[in-house]
Amino acid sequence: MPYLSQLCGWQQALIACTFTWLMTAAGASLVFFFKNVGKSAFALMMSGAAGVMVASSFFSLLLPALESGGRFSYIVLTSGFVSGGLLIVLTDVIAGRLSLFADKNSRSSAVTCAAVTIHNIPEGMAVGVAFAAVGGGASAAVSAAMLAFGIGVQNFPEGMCVAFPLRARGLSRFKSFFIGQLSGAVEIVSGLAGAVAVTFVSGILPFALSFSAGAMLAVVCSELVPQSFESGKIKATLGVVAGFALMMILDIALG
Repeated sequence: MPYLSQLCGWQQALIACTFTWLMTAAGASLVFFFKNVGKSAFALMMSGAAGVMVASSFFSLLLPALESGGRFSYIVLTSGFVSGGLLIVLTDVIAGRLSLFADKNSRSSAVTCAAVTIHNIPEGMAVGVAFAAVGGGASAAVSAAMLAFGIGVQNFPEGMCVAFPLRARGLSRFKSFFIGQLSGAVEIVSGLAGAVAVTFVSGILPFALSFSAGAMLAVVCSELVPQSFESGKIKATLGVVAGFALMMILDIALG
């Protein structure tokens, strides 16, 4: 930890985004060992990740944005939050258009990877922006690390949900794994872009943080919550509450 604190924002963001990508790869790698994953286990992972990401959006993004927003913070935060949410809505529309070119019963590997990759871009940006906002503060560093942890938790089942359907459609284990992990690699690029942008244009930090929060919350609502609740409302609710509580405890206790 002392070594990491000596690094500049973009270097910390690079390490954190590499971690989130490795979590995607770890999830996809299960295709080498299992034929499928139980719905209950998958739902618990997705709902837990949803809770972690909702808490991250508040404690790691919106709260720091409010503290650095200045006199008109309510305007900056609202515009950034709405813009981030609209970006996810737009990417969902694009992903839906792409699915028109896929088979009716199963989406092609390219379409599946593209849909997940599109959603990973704002997540990578959120990590990069959070680490660029650290500025040497221990509390901010913990919040950024917890945010990266939360996204990494969410990426684990995400890697599975790309790799396993591809394997079921007849692709080799290696090809299924490769495409599954590839969907998370974009977070490294988008994370670095977010960190560098905030580093050189510090005035955009409040907007960038709230933008990332809006995008993350939209991902939770459009992807994680619907998928997790398919296997039962009680399990999914417990997962969301547990994920949020875990993130809140870690952020407050360590921050």
